[in-house]
This record gives sequence, structure tokens and C-alpha cells, in this order.
Amino acid sequence: MTTNIISFIVVLSVLILVHEFGHFLVARFFGVGVLKFSLGFGPRIAGRTIGITDYRLSAIPLGGYVKMVGDEPDAEILPEDIPLSFNHKPLLHRFLIVAAGPFSNLLLAVVIFFGLFLITGIPILNPVIGKIDTDSPAAQAGIQTNDRVTAINGRTVDSWETMAGMIASSQGRDLTLSILRQGQPLEIVVTPQSKPTKNLFGEPVDRYVIGVMSSGDSRIRKMSATEALSESLVQTYKIAEMTALSIIKLIQGTVSTKTLGGPIMIAEMAGQQAKEGVASLIFFIALLSINLGILNFLPIPVLDGGHLFFFLIEAVIRRPLSIRVRELAQQIGIAALALLMILVFYNDITRIFFRG
Repeated sequence: MTTNIISFIVVLSVLILVHEFGHFLVARFFGVGVLKFSLGFGPRIAGRTIGITDYRLSAIPLGGYVKMVGDEPDAEILPEDIPLSFNHKPLLHRFLIVAAGPFSNLLLAVVIFFGLFLITGIPILNPVIGKIDTDSPAAQAGIQTNDRVTAINGRTVDSWETMAGMIASSQGRDLTLSILRQGQPLEIVVTPQSKPTKNLFGEPVDRYVIGVMSSGDSRIRKMSATEALSESLVQTYKIAEMTALSIIKLIQGTVSTKTLGGPIMIAEMAGQQAKEGVASLIFFIALLSINLGILNFLPIPVLDGGHLFFFLIEAVIRRPLSIRVRELAQQIGIAALALLMILVFYNDITRIFFRG
């Protein structure tokens, strides 16, 4: 339990600090005055004031905020403070300041992946055959356990992922597999079959397979700085895309809301990763950072994405939305987030109850 709590606080603090620092850094770049930089909500428990900024640690570690000069629509601004006022800055500047928070979370994931890939390399599952399904295309073609696939139709295969992708995209056409069996090369022709299965979201799909499983044989591929940077960008994009698709599937009802988790689930997962090692915990921070970044880009009032949506409307109609409209939208957004928090806490408690 202690490990879970400490890990949760560490993970959340890193994500919040990076997110709010993104807002802070771009705000200062554009000359906006920052009154408060808070890690956490609620009463101030520690901090230091430098210039006009109160850098504070607050009592509730479930978020954070950057309070800028003139960031409230109806705020009264002294004439001398207008150059520091957020709402008196050009639309593009305001847009970039708000977008900097979630963008910083995505950037954090890139930096973490880059460091991990550069230091530890990346694990690669080798294309070595393990279990073979009875009466499968592979069994009928004479493929055997421990066969190593080196090429398909003359194209080099260096990983299980590459091999599986080539089989899945075959459309059922014959494939010539170049194989090493006990050091001896041979070629085997196999015809993939379409098999009903489910994707990551539980949706039924047809996939071409030959009926084999991996042996689990793997290797670590070391990377240069250029390769690590490229791979970190690719991995961040893939996870961000998967996160966005998951949100869409939740809205469509394809993915159950029971899969959502809140602080309790995050604490448990953080604790598990911490027990597996520092690298696992850091990787987990990267995954959560991507999720936080994508979620904050959603066009929901209260979230950064809601503000960005208002800015886009302002760009189209050439004037800010009325204060009344923005206040109403904020109230709707707060209500929606409150309902979401109730749901995820309910899911967390239900998991604990049924597990216990």
C-alpha cells in the first residue's frame, strides 16, 4: 500500500509539473505575468515568491494550475498590468499558451522513450515458431516448432511483428516462407486462412493467419541517437492514436465504461511498475503522460481543449464568445467531469470489492 501511494504521488507530480510548466514557460515567453504556479489544489502548504509569481505546493495532489494576470474574462486589469494580461495578448499567443500544457505531456513521453531506447535498446521478438495449431495452414505445410522465418516472398523478416503483419496483409494468397531449420535453409509454401477474432477494442474482425505462436525467443536491438529519436516519435504517435481511438470507441459504446479507472487504479498500477523497477515506472509515466495530453486536447470546457475550441470559434467569428456563454459552457464542463470522476471512482471501488 505504501509503495502504491508513494508511486502514485511521484507519477502524478511529474505529469502535473510538466503540464503546468508548459503553460508557464510559453506564457512567460509571450510576456504574460504569472501570479501563481501551483503543484496541487487547495490550501498552500509551502512555497516561495519570486517576482510576482508564487511558486507553491498545495494540499491536494490531484492536479495543479498556473494563475496568469488577466486570465479571467471579467477580471479588472489595471492599466499598468495590461502588457502582462493573458486576455490582452493576440489570439495565436493565447492559443499556444493553452496548447503548451498537453503538448508538454506528449513531449515528455518522447523524451522518456528516447532515453530508454538509447540506454537499454528495444526488445525484438524473433520470428521463431513456437506452438503450431493442429490442422492449421502451417501444420499442413510442414512448418515445425523452432523453425526460424528469415524471409517471406523474398522480403527479409527480422521480427515476429514484421512476419505477422505480412501474413495478415496477404489476403489469403500463397506465401513462400524462407526458413532456417537446425541451421539448414529451406522454403515452404503456405496459404493463410481468414480467422474470426477480436481487435484490441473487442470488435469482431477477420484476420489472415497460418496458425502459429511465437516461441518467445527475443533479442535487444541497440539504437543510435537518431534511431532512438525516430522510434520514440513513432511510439508516442502510436500510443496517442490508440488513446484517441479508445475515446472514440467509448463514445460509440464499443468499449465499456467499466474499463475506465481512476486514482485508485492508477496508484495500483504505479505501485506494480515501481516493484518491477525504475525503468518500468518511467515507462508507465510516459504512457500516462500521453493519455493526459490527449485527454486535455478534448474540446470539453474546463479542459485545455475546451479553451482551444473557444479560441477557434473566436478566430472564425472575429470576436470572443460572450462571458455568459463561456460561463455556461464551464458549468456544463464541470458537471461532465464530476460525473466522470464519480464513474471512475465507482469502477475503482467495484474492482476492489469484487477482487476482495
